[in-house]
Amino acid sequence: MAIRKKPLVVVTRKLPETVEARMRELFETRLNVDDSAMSQDDLATAVKVADVIVPTVTDRIDAALLSQAGPQLRLIAQFGNGVDNIDVATAVQRGITVTNTPGVLTEDTADMTMALILAVPRRLAEGLEVLEHGEWHGWSPTWMLGKRIHGKRLGIIGMGRIGRALAKRASAFGMQIHYHNRRRLPEKIEQELSATYWESLDQMLARMDIVSVNCPHTPATYHLLSARRLKLLSKDAFIVNTARGEIIDEVALTRMIEAGDLAGAGLDVFEHEPAVNPRLIKLAKAGKVVLLPHMGSATVEGRIDMGEKVIVNIKAFMDGHKPPDRVLPSML
Repeated sequence: MAIRKKPLVVVTRKLPETVEARMRELFETRLNVDDSAMSQDDLATAVKVADVIVPTVTDRIDAALLSQAGPQLRLIAQFGNGVDNIDVATAVQRGITVTNTPGVLTEDTADMTMALILAVPRRLAEGLEVLEHGEWHGWSPTWMLGKRIHGKRLGIIGMGRIGRALAKRASAFGMQIHYHNRRRLPEKIEQELSATYWESLDQMLARMDIVSVNCPHTPATYHLLSARRLKLLSKDAFIVNTARGEIIDEVALTRMIEAGDLAGAGLDVFEHEPAVNPRLIKLAKAGKVVLLPHMGSATVEGRIDMGEKVIVNIKAFMDGHKPPDRVLPSML
């Protein structure tokens, strides 16, 4: 029987051409040419034969799927930073290494977060809607008034790479930086960011003008912004989320905005995406929320950098080295 010299790598979605070309050079690679999302049956077929699988956030790599994996599957090289779609604990128990692509999405996601922080209070989407429908009749001193960004208190939930990058951008706009995190940052970093730490998330929420969600989705952060916590916010407060939709109780958020108990929201992620709550769509048409289709990290440069990280992780693992971006259950 012929011995395969290159590992079989199954890629679940279409990646940038330069990344796919490099993968074909280095590995025996099966690509997803038409970019249609794999079903669980398709994924089951893949894990039965692959040495390495390269999933994305849309692929559910759970315990049931991993139980069907062949003995040759030894690496799950996630194309993405978050790994909430992967049962990392079960993978590790089965001797399968999991890696991700941290760092390369930081600036792009922080840019999009800052864009939403500007777009929602300043009513940018509403202004565009007026122009598109030919309803603008000229400047008026009392028309389309939004809220000033400068001087406002921004509460960042999750002060990792993206949270810190956002803090730098928001500081440049004259915002006051506050944050809640699992661990307090070193004093030197707090001083560099002019950031105030809140041990109590509840107390921070009650005092913020804008809240940005930048923490990962884990069992501990599911509905972290629950109905109870959302009620702590001022009626004039805005929420921005470019992390994961499951972190916010979306039904409660929608209800509060409809009732006027929150000023609005900017959402790039949704609890049941790609499905979007029709009530949110209605609020978007009314100018109360700005909705984006999970495009916070969607830049050409970012996607290529992600692919290069995936390749480095696969190559290091196959060469017998510890991959640089290994994910362990204790890290989640």
